[in-house]
Amino acid sequence: MATDRDSVLEAAVGVLSRRPTAHLDEIARAAGISRATLHRLFPGRDALIREVGLLGLQRFGAALDSAAVEEGDAHAALRRLVEAVVPDATLCAFLTGESTLYDNEEINELWESQIARMHALFLRGQQQGVFRVELSAAWLSEAFFDLVAGIGWAIQDGRLAPRDAAFSLSELFLGGALRAPRPD
Repeated sequence: MATDRDSVLEAAVGVLSRRPTAHLDEIARAAGISRATLHRLFPGRDALIREVGLLGLQRFGAALDSAAVEEGDAHAALRRLVEAVVPDATLCAFLTGESTLYDNEEINELWESQIARMHALFLRGQQQGVFRVELSAAWLSEAFFDLVAGIGWAIQDGRLAPRDAAFSLSELFLGGALRAPRPD
């Protein structure tokens, strides 16, 4: 039986997003394969971590694309992004917890291009009068991504139902990021 590389990466995310120092044996068990098979797919821990990181950033980029964050009203674009990113929230949790990824130039370039898109979304929203201007676009981007990671951990640990995740994320984030109407 052929082993699906993506399913092994998904199993690795499930383990590594909560236990970044987990042994390869634990990851192999979670994937339902032997350690030898895991080594045939990924020559070592660093290679596995890199591939999981790339998968996470590719999925985050796909969420940015499918949400069309560069188009239209920033508030609506952010709501679209919430819907698009929540299914991969555990990958975002992995990305926030695995600092060794950022020693890799390819990963840094991919992250920088994606976070720049987030900054642009929040800056556009500030210019449209949607988001608070006293909070920097860079901070809003970081806070949003970290809340997505928190959603991933909460779902993984059974503290949040997946069906409630998008609502919970958008309500919590937008409750703090939206510009309040001016009193008359």
